Amino acid sequence: MGVKKICVVTGTRAEYGLLYWLLDALKSAEDFQLQLITTGMHLSPEFGLTGHAIEAQGFVVDAKVEMLLSSDTGVGTAKSIGLGIVGFADAFLRLRPDLVVVLGDRFEMLAPVQAALPAQIPVAHIHGGELSQGAIDDSIRHAITKMSHLHFVAAEPYKRRVMQMGEEASRVFNVGAPGLDHLVNGDFPDREAWEMETGFTLAQQNFLVTYHPPTISESGVGGLGSLLMALEQFDNTRIIFTKANADAGGRKINKIVAEFVSGRSDKCVLFDNLGSRLYLGLLRHVDLVVGNSSSGLIEAPFFAVPTVNIGHRQDGRLKAASVFDCDEDVDMIVDTIKTALQSKPAVNDSPYGQGNSAQKILQILRNTDFSTLINKKFHDLEWA
Repeated sequence: MGVKKICVVTGTRAEYGLLYWLLDALKSAEDFQLQLITTGMHLSPEFGLTGHAIEAQGFVVDAKVEMLLSSDTGVGTAKSIGLGIVGFADAFLRLRPDLVVVLGDRFEMLAPVQAALPAQIPVAHIHGGELSQGAIDDSIRHAITKMSHLHFVAAEPYKRRVMQMGEEASRVFNVGAPGLDHLVNGDFPDREAWEMETGFTLAQQNFLVTYHPPTISESGVGGLGSLLMALEQFDNTRIIFTKANADAGGRKINKIVAEFVSGRSDKCVLFDNLGSRLYLGLLRHVDLVVGNSSSGLIEAPFFAVPTVNIGHRQDGRLKAASVFDCDEDVDMIVDTIKTALQSKPAVNDSPYGQGNSAQKILQILRNTDFSTLINKKFHDLEWA
């Protein structure tokens, strides 16, 4: 079959963290040539220029596709996708990959998939079949599924859902969540080293907070105000915020959080970008994850850290017993935080696998005849 060129696309710090061990495995494999494209938030000074960290970790970036407009609106998001399609069309023409790999449900990933479709380049999609009913991500994820040719899902219910969408069973593989590979294989700083590297001192009780735009919300900031009011009621607690993503409303959220933190610098800090190593290192030292990020559902349970999941952004996802859902109401958030802090989660109580996804994906790619992927059929289920 010869050496196959596998082109992996990444647009955010969080997504790169999930892909790291797959990238590392492809880079080391003699039967594959890794091609890496960075885009979106990786190339934006506003979001920390995280693409530099990828190169600093020894990966060669084969193309950089600028697509992210400095806009906080749906119109800006739509125009960013359009710019991305043009950029990826040119990149794919130059790189000529045998397979494009994308992860998740963010709007940036619509661009490479749409560019690959008319170029007849097969696409492998990671984390398909999931639900996040409080976000437009749901529609994006399912659209990517229908434009993809291989599916690497994180759990059996997601495998069944992808098949329900007409994908052939022979193309759908439950490999678990790639993000857990990092928790098994990563080398993370201890508490003292983390404090030294970041310049922020932790306390006896610490919360890690990430709040992304709900994306199906008129205001764009959802229940952020209620969350901040609730957090103020916890004295003697250090609160570590990480910035929201680049969805419509994300910049407004970041501005509000920055103003909140600026008046409480003795107990709060806001990081543009911690990177996977420092973020996951911190996760091991906090008492609680708060917000609406998927990391609270996937990575936090692995370390037995409870999560308070606010609002509806993650509705429909599988959740461990350590995840506590609550509405965007101040009193409910406070009560749920108190309940979560008193819980005693089990270690590695995750429904998303055991942290060996990268090697599973690599082996599946080795056993796949790429020449047969483009000819894709719709598989009808037999209804009783």
